Amino acid sequence: MAAKLKKGDKVVVLAGKDKGKQGEITAVMPKDNKAVVDGVNVAIRHTKQSQNSQGGRVAKAMPIDLSNLALMDKDGKATRVGFRMEDGGKVRFAKTTGDVI
Repeated sequence: MAAKLKKGDKVVVLAGKDKGKQGEITAVMPKDNKAVVDGVNVAIRHTKQSQNSQGGRVAKAMPIDLSNLALMDKDGKATRVGFRMEDGGKVRFAKTTGDVI
């Protein structure tokens, strides 16, 4: 099945502790049905000092379920994603505006 959300998409969080926050997808895990979004679902991880890093408390964006994310259209509102054929290829489009993503 084609991916509705991809790396680099601007999304808004629909549910959870970060509801309403916006960010860009940095990684998608289709097998786990999750995505990592910049600045959303941030957890503090304690890391040990090494030659490469200082160590200490590091903020890390954790994966969030794809069902709790919605793509943002050009107006900055949450929209659903549809698929249609254009010029012999399959394209994603925003259901609210009809614009190709």
